[in-house]
Parts: sequence; C-alpha cells; structure tokens
Amino acid sequence: MGSDNTALAPHLFVDISSHGFGHLAQTAPVLNALRARLPDLQLTIRCGLPRERLALRIQGEFKHIPSASDFGLTMKSALDVDRVASLARYRAFHADWEPQANDYAQLLTQHQPDWVLANISYLTLAAAARARVPATALCSLNWAEIFYPYCADAPDAGPMREQMLAAYNSAEAFLRVTPGMDMPGLNNLIPIDPIARQGQNLRAALHRALGLHASARLVLVAMGGMHLRLSPITWPRHPDLLWIVPQDAGLQRMDVIALESIDMEFSDLIASCDCVMTKSGYGTFVEAATAGTPLLYVERPDWPEEPCLVEWLHQYSRAVGISREQFEHGDFGEAIWDLACGARPTPIVPTGIEQAAEHLLARLQSTKKTS
Repeated sequence: MGSDNTALAPHLFVDISSHGFGHLAQTAPVLNALRARLPDLQLTIRCGLPRERLALRIQGEFKHIPSASDFGLTMKSALDVDRVASLARYRAFHADWEPQANDYAQLLTQHQPDWVLANISYLTLAAAARARVPATALCSLNWAEIFYPYCADAPDAGPMREQMLAAYNSAEAFLRVTPGMDMPGLNNLIPIDPIARQGQNLRAALHRALGLHASARLVLVAMGGMHLRLSPITWPRHPDLLWIVPQDAGLQRMDVIALESIDMEFSDLIASCDCVMTKSGYGTFVEAATAGTPLLYVERPDWPEEPCLVEWLHQYSRAVGISREQFEHGDFGEAIWDLACGARPTPIVPTGIEQAAEHLLARLQSTKKTS
C-alpha cells in the first residue's frame, strides 16, 4: 500500500500507563516491530508521559493525546505506596465510571481506530467495548491484582475489583508478558515471552566519553521513573566505583555522575554499565537481563508483582536483593562491588516482542479484510 493512502492504512489506538516507565518499555518494542511489518501503520497514543519521552522509545510518527486514563497506585516515593490515597482515588474513579467510559468511547469513535491496545488501562478496554472497537491488553500485571491486596479490607474493594476484571475480560486477549503475575480472574489470558529493548554494550565508548580508566566500575541507579531521594553520606565508596544517578536524587559527591549528562539511549546505558541498582519492577529487571548486566535490587515485600519478577530474575540473570534498611544505611558495598566485578550473565532474548507484534498484525489485517 502507498504511504499516502491513509484510508487503507491500519490505525492502532494505544493507551500506555504513565505509572513509571515500565509500561512504555514493554509497549514500545512491540509497536516498533509492528511498524516494521506495517510501515503505513497509523498510531494514536494516549499517555500521560511527555511526547519527548515517548519519542525516545517509539520510532516514527504518532499522534499523542497527553492525558492518562489510569493512575495505578498513589506513591509516596519509588518504594512506598499510599494506601489511603490510592483507595480514595479508586473510589472517586469508579463513582464516575459511567461518564468516563462513555466519554472515552466517544473519543475512540472520533478517532476511528481499527484496533485498540492497552497497557494496562481497564477504562480503555471498557470504552473500546462500548465503541465496538476490538481491543487487546498487554502487560505483566493488571491493576485489579495490584490494587486489591492494598485495599482488600475496604467493603467496596471487591465490587471495584470485579468491575476492573470485567473490563479486562472484554478484550479479545490479554497478552500476559513474562515474567508476569498470576491473573486468576481473567479468561482471555495468553502468556507470551519477555519483552524489552535489547541495548548495545558500548562500555569502551562510555569510558572514553567520561574520561575513565579501564578498571573503573559504573553502577547505574534507575528507579523506574519514580522519584527517590538518596542519602549521599551512607552510600559505599570505592576508588574504582562510580555511580550514575538522576540529578533529582540529590546525590552530590565526587564519585557521582549525573544521568542527564550522558548522551546515550537508556537501554544502551544499562548494557554498558557494570551493574544496575533499582527497585523491583519489570522494565529495568528485564532490560538488564536482556543486556546481561548484573543487578542489585531493593526488595519491596508489599508489592504484589515482586515474587514473580524476583523468581524469574534469579533464574535467568545474576542478581542480589537487599532490604530497605540495607539500602537506606548504605549496607550494600560488598554486594555491589561483587556484582560489578564478576562475570556477566548470558543475555536472554526478548522473543515476546515478535509474539505480540504477530498477534496484533494478524488482527489488524483481519479488520482490513472485513472492512
């Protein structure tokens, strides 16, 4: 088909959660693989992240609707969930369910997509059903299984969870990315392999750009797009160890390099460092595993997704978990040095990208054949 014949070009409407960067990290490689097969693919993306952030991951042109249709959980920090505020927001959200779903359905009708992809707003899927637009969900988690453990004591938590699950079940399929949560409330689950952008190891070029000697070890601190203040006093020091840290973390020391000063794609940076330090979360865990980069993570015992992520990480990569107390007191110097100096694990191959792209390709092509 010609690139100027937009009437025949398939149109995919994509809703990406802006609760951290992990949902974008899962979705972008699939969109890029799909567009490689369908160069004329029209993309409309609804996401609360800035367009500039989306463009770092998503190749080619797309229309951006800069708003969020989900919020996940209200966070006090990268590691702390505000249960009270989260429950209040969910109550307000579900009290306003009908007009929100109808307004979103009207938005979809205006844009006239052939298909909808949600990672992982259930409102999007409910709206697609009302607008009679076929839809697919893609994620390693869903908000029903994240929300409920924090709010289960509330008398209205059960009905809200059922409304969430009904919306997820309205999709033609929920592509559950590995490593992913158990989702017993879904009847449309299709497990697929891991998804992540596989970065290039440009360690030598990074060392040259930073003026470092060959024995220097670089640790990338990445909290998945969530803000976290760090204490510069307690962190380990070693003459050959340097930290790459976001400026807003407040870590100002001679052995700290500002993340913003490095001109390198983030996945390549993960692959080029000797170790990554993070909280447990899909995006950084799997990007590190696909790069063969060892990982130190701060445990989050209350986070419902953590068990499946940690089990998978220890099976396929090289990682060490530390407690919140160890993190705050800087009691991880030996662990981080051992990881940074040890053997790199064998990178995994993110074959879920092709699986998800093929699934969506078949459905987009089927809609064009019947239209």
